[in-house]
Amino acid sequence: MSKKSNKTGKDGDYMLEQQIGHLMRKANQRHTVIFAAAMKEVDLTPMQFAVMAKIKDEEEVSQNLLGRLASMDPATVQGVVKRLAERDLIAAKPDVNDRRRHLWTLSKDGEKLLKKALPVAKQITESTLEPLSQSERQAFARTLKKLT
Repeated sequence: MSKKSNKTGKDGDYMLEQQIGHLMRKANQRHTVIFAAAMKEVDLTPMQFAVMAKIKDEEEVSQNLLGRLASMDPATVQGVVKRLAERDLIAAKPDVNDRRRHLWTLSKDGEKLLKKALPVAKQITESTLEPLSQSERQAFARTLKKLT
């Protein structure tokens, strides 16, 4: 049988519950559950949503830039783009300035799906931040931006 956690700890003790990485992981887990439940109807993962939102912002974008804008490494963005293209939510067209490169755009189905998903995304943010006051939300966002 394990001892019950002592939240206060002793001088010099490492208390997992007080570590920023642990707290960030728990907050992310909470957000992930909220996101999955809310986006179930549109069937988008957080990374798929991020890619679609950045394509919408840019209108057309290379895969390399898309990865940087969505904060994904090349292998990850490649997989996300592949899955979205297989669902006909995004489409590639040749870059007129560089024929070796393709530019990604939202398809008509992608535009419709994203239009449905954007208000859901706003509600996800609201639900995630619900325990915080307005001033705490602003401070939290400022603090997170400093860490990224």
